[in-house]
Amino acid sequence: MSILLGTVSALFPLIAVAQLHAPTMKAVVVHEYGGPEVLKYEDTPRPEPKENEVLVRVIAAGVNPVDALIRSGKYAKFFGTNLPLIPGYDIAGIVEKAGAKISKLKIGDPIYAYTMWGGGYAEYALANEGEAAIKPKSLNFVEAAAVPLAALTAWQALIDSAKLSAGQTVLIHGGSGGVGSFAIQIAKARGAKVIATASTPNQDFLKQLGADVAIDYTKTKFEDVAKNVDVVLDSVGKDTLLRSYGVIKKGGFIATLVAEPDQAELDKHGIHGAPISVKPNANELAEITKLIEEKKIKPIVSLVLPLTEAVKAQEQAATHHTRGKIVLKIADEPK
Repeated sequence: MSILLGTVSALFPLIAVAQLHAPTMKAVVVHEYGGPEVLKYEDTPRPEPKENEVLVRVIAAGVNPVDALIRSGKYAKFFGTNLPLIPGYDIAGIVEKAGAKISKLKIGDPIYAYTMWGGGYAEYALANEGEAAIKPKSLNFVEAAAVPLAALTAWQALIDSAKLSAGQTVLIHGGSGGVGSFAIQIAKARGAKVIATASTPNQDFLKQLGADVAIDYTKTKFEDVAKNVDVVLDSVGKDTLLRSYGVIKKGGFIATLVAEPDQAELDKHGIHGAPISVKPNANELAEITKLIEEKKIKPIVSLVLPLTEAVKAQEQAATHHTRGKIVLKIADEPK
């Protein structure tokens, strides 16, 4: 026993030295749930990829309203998050290391990803091959970081759930926001007619994105303009969701990002509906990449901030009045 204890004691200095020299990185860390002030910019251990993961040197990270909800603790159970945590679910960067079971990606690949478990507000993050795709060549890393979560949300709502097809009409609420701006472009690429709502300053922006009809919800009731539509994409909820059931034609579909559709209302109007919970999907991200390279989709980045200003970025995202997306620039673009 004394020999064993002596051996363990002798190892302690070695363990301490190993920990001292373990690679670290700058990151924004949440140690307790709360407001934006709980975001702490600090040194933290650099993650190591498992056999099915890649380590990504993050150039830029997208900021989404859901980041603030997770930071507040509201979605803690839903996402299975544990403290401390590093927020950020959109990343664009370069593969630094690859696990033994990685077959599609290699060291040096420029990628972008929606990482299910976060970690994006950092110099390094982990992703797996089900989450990541090669970054579009036509986008820089900041632009690419604005794409995955919002574009996949729009895609899974309109294409996977609502089965939107050419010739149909879709009403998109909140068309100037992150999801809405992608939804308009995806719907147009699909050959659909698009009616979109936004506030007064964003009416021209909706037209630039490709909306056929722009509605200023501060001045006009959308139901006075949008009638017998095939699909509604709702990112507002409450009264907007309630008023939307009546504008959908029989057999149509409502996809909502913020609530559970009211089954009684669906039955009353003879329509279908579903709540949308976005999931990482590398194959769909690759489809989105094709549309980006064909100039049919373009991310809109309205604000770029350094990682040290994550608090400001989340405060702005929480207003739900951001045109397009906010991105944190973490490192310089590679030359």
